[in-house]
Amino acid sequence: MTVTVRSHIAGEWVDGEGEEFEVSNPARCDEVVARGRTCSADELTRAVDAAAAAARSWAHTPAHERAGYLARAASRLEADADGLGRELSREEGKTLVEGRGEVLRAAQILRFFAADADREAGEIYNSPRRGERILVSRRPVGVVAAITPFNFPIAIPAWKIAPALAYGNVVLFKPASAVPLLAMRFVEALVDAGLPAGVLQLVLGDSEIGSGLVEHPGVHAVTFTGSTGVGRRLGARCAELGKAFQGEMGGKNAAIVLADADLDLAVDQVVSGAFRSSGQKCTATSRVIVEEAVADAFIERLAERTAKLVVGDPLSTDTFLGPVIDTRSHRTLLAAIERARAAGVREVFGRPAYAHGELAEGCFVSPTIFEVDADSDRDLWERELFGPVLVVRRARSREDAVALANDSEFGLSGAVFTRDIASVSEILDDWNVGILHVNSETPGADPHVPFGGVKGSGIGPKEQGRAAREFFTESTTVYLRG
Repeated sequence: MTVTVRSHIAGEWVDGEGEEFEVSNPARCDEVVARGRTCSADELTRAVDAAAAAARSWAHTPAHERAGYLARAASRLEADADGLGRELSREEGKTLVEGRGEVLRAAQILRFFAADADREAGEIYNSPRRGERILVSRRPVGVVAAITPFNFPIAIPAWKIAPALAYGNVVLFKPASAVPLLAMRFVEALVDAGLPAGVLQLVLGDSEIGSGLVEHPGVHAVTFTGSTGVGRRLGARCAELGKAFQGEMGGKNAAIVLADADLDLAVDQVVSGAFRSSGQKCTATSRVIVEEAVADAFIERLAERTAKLVVGDPLSTDTFLGPVIDTRSHRTLLAAIERARAAGVREVFGRPAYAHGELAEGCFVSPTIFEVDADSDRDLWERELFGPVLVVRRARSREDAVALANDSEFGLSGAVFTRDIASVSEILDDWNVGILHVNSETPGADPHVPFGGVKGSGIGPKEQGRAAREFFTESTTVYLRG
């Protein structure tokens, strides 16, 4: 049941020369899922050198040939979706259905960017001068470092690495230290698809490895998903070093429920958005703002729906919420809940910490809902907890609801529940958010449309869709005269 994980450097699987590590199943903390060794500084240098050596050849590989590697890797993931989904559940804690779905989403992303070979590769403009055309040509950035989080251990790597490779870049992939197994499986799929040595390399390690990639002069661009604090530090450092940086960062996402909303729909979508994946999504619903006229009815239904959710083993088909990622997150979330209780914040729904039985053996946190007001401690309202904790607040009007939604340093995703299209139009103009869902939950990302936030939720070009080209390529404007 325990898998030995390895880094992949210069076309070879290596054990690593750094420190030993183990990764435990967050549902059973005494069960070791994977073990291995981190990369050393010398191995990191060797990986960057190998990437540099492979860069020119890969950039000159025809786009359709590059696409073939992605498509073959997608087929491998699809064929192994059940087994990989189970490994993802054991390593990260998602339910089995979510784990399998994430593997298939990674395959979908690979196929989308494989198809980019059939899309336009530049633009032609008219010139004001006779006998001349103006062309905008694109070329790869070069050597890209991809630093990814734990919460989507195969989908987020896919939506960074797939476009990077499709546009002719070589990639150094540093996953979160909590999820090396799925990272290795993703790289295995591309290696088994025949990807040339040095084009994609996996470097396992902690934050020092990530910092080493940012600092290395052989790395030209950094794409990062993680916390806002770390992202801002990395972005500032990349600016000092003259490197391109793409940061998808934190969120404290709000759902607005207006008085004319379908309350049953709103409750179902809010519960899914807040508590799927145990709330460990940057796009998870963590705040709900409900108009006063329907607040009592909505909050009552919300509590009733939440009480029916099953917390348990993520491999069980009945489970809605599995564990959070590790003991550190577990302690942090329980402490935040207890602080709110001690401060007298109204608890709409919650349970005591699991102290006995199977759930006490893992990092399980009960879904918890608090109602706050203007006089409440703002910690729950402002801080991204990254877990199954939801905060509800009442609004006097639609305008008040939007103002409360904007009352955040973040601006990633939002949702509005209403039957009035005019309300949607006005909210769209006033809500400073990167993604807006109408009558659906705040989580959700599709590979063919841009993904990313504003304010403290994003730095640099957005991800996925045609937006990905803006980061992974550089343009040259060519004045062409015969």
